Amino acid sequence: MQHSPDKPIKRVLDAFLRRLREALCLPAGVADEIGDRNRTCQAQKGSAVVEFTFLAVLLMVPLVYFVVTVGQIQAGSFAVVGAADQAAKVFVTSTDAKGARAAAEGTVLLALKDYGHIANQASIEIACDRTDCLSAGASVTVTVDLDIPLPLMPFADSLHLNAARLSASSTQIVGRYQ
Repeated sequence: MQHSPDKPIKRVLDAFLRRLREALCLPAGVADEIGDRNRTCQAQKGSAVVEFTFLAVLLMVPLVYFVVTVGQIQAGSFAVVGAADQAAKVFVTSTDAKGARAAAEGTVLLALKDYGHIANQASIEIACDRTDCLSAGASVTVTVDLDIPLPLMPFADSLHLNAARLSASSTQIVGRYQ
């Protein structure tokens, strides 16, 4: 008995097609030589929902966390820019240097609080180009640094887990006429 070279290829192809039909749960007219096709299809019913839910949670949780973190960083960048700008303006419009520094620091804390950040996350630096910061023509620079903690982390403060450190500076010139 001679074997034709087409027989092994036909057997492999038939086995492949049978397994493909079983996996796809094709209708009875299409599926031939499948004894318990209906039982297999019934056993697999609903498993796609479970797999989709598992994968959706697995992929969506990090994505949502990333979006929340980026939102916190964006809010922090708006906060430091606004705080630095307003503090410099408040400083140059004050009449005494001691009160100007306190008013500028209060302005920074208020601006940061408006964006949901607390005082211990920020640092403020006020620098002047002259000894008398409030003399006419003096340049006053306010720099605000802000640490953005990772959202939803219970021990982020004690472990110093920060998403970003943001910094902004603003310079104002003391007016000639006050």
